Amino acid sequence: MSGQPELPTLLLGAPMSAHFVRRLAQQCEVIGPLPGPFPEAVVALPRAKAQRVRILLTLGTARTTREALGQLPALGLVCCYGSGYEGVDLVAAAERGIAVTHSPGANASAVADFAVGLMIASIRKIVAGQAFLLRGDWAAAGKQHLPMVRGLTGRRVGIFGLGAIGEKVARRVAAFEMEVGYHNRGPRADVRYPWFATLRELARWADVLIVAVRAGAGNRHAVNQDILAALGADGHVVNIARGSVIDEPALIAALRDGVIAGAGLDVFEHEPQVPPELLALPNVVLSPHQGGAAREAQSAMQDMVCANVEAFLAGNAVPTPVPGAPVAQPAGSVA
Repeated sequence: MSGQPELPTLLLGAPMSAHFVRRLAQQCEVIGPLPGPFPEAVVALPRAKAQRVRILLTLGTARTTREALGQLPALGLVCCYGSGYEGVDLVAAAERGIAVTHSPGANASAVADFAVGLMIASIRKIVAGQAFLLRGDWAAAGKQHLPMVRGLTGRRVGIFGLGAIGEKVARRVAAFEMEVGYHNRGPRADVRYPWFATLRELARWADVLIVAVRAGAGNRHAVNQDILAALGADGHVVNIARGSVIDEPALIAALRDGVIAGAGLDVFEHEPQVPPELLALPNVVLSPHQGGAAREAQSAMQDMVCANVEAFLAGNAVPTPVPGAPVAQPAGSVA
């Protein structure tokens, strides 16, 4: 016997970088990542390991269900890597006294940058222009260009969800001499942008609709056929939130039929699957959920996870609980 106290067990519900895992291993015994979707894979976890797990590190999109949580009897903390937590059954966690944390604002700057990039690429046809050049059409046409488009200056940008990311988007697009409006559940007293009481009113006003709202059952398919029609034939939609917020079949139809002009999408409803119809459209810019994939953003999220783990193990309140989550229990207790 070494006499050294056993490290608390942390389960990786999703793959993490080797550097981050080494950092976590300074505080915990790290097991995982699980070899598949969380709800199914956690059931297959050997019982001896499952009974030791005190901390779960997962993604907010992962289905962390009541049944899955029930497989981990000693669990006291769920850390969501990133700002989202929509996959976690918060009611079941609260009933067990399991603290649930996330990383609010850690990747806001990186995601806001990416949103603006998608907006510019969609409006100015950057991807279409590259394809035009690579096909040889530019040279074959005697240096003729693609049809002229309306630029950014003077356009109206409607932000659906003026939170940490949405506010940073607003500041960035203002530098392009664009107007900003937003739709939240209520107006914010600390900003001067006009607030629209409904998403439809915002879409009718806007030339560009940027989706930056937190995902949840209440806004699933909030951007639907009606909203896209209100945005109009010269409108563009950019989504850097969650794929579930947009009705994908309605979006595909709107892009195909000229109901809107274009879209920039970093997220999809059934990632990593993307509808083939969407892949075939010429007026859409697509990326594989990489808005937060900047070194600074990843470092900030890892810092928040480690701070939450450290506080939990010390028996202190976790610094970034999700809204409505219970306070942490002392690390020595068993839920």
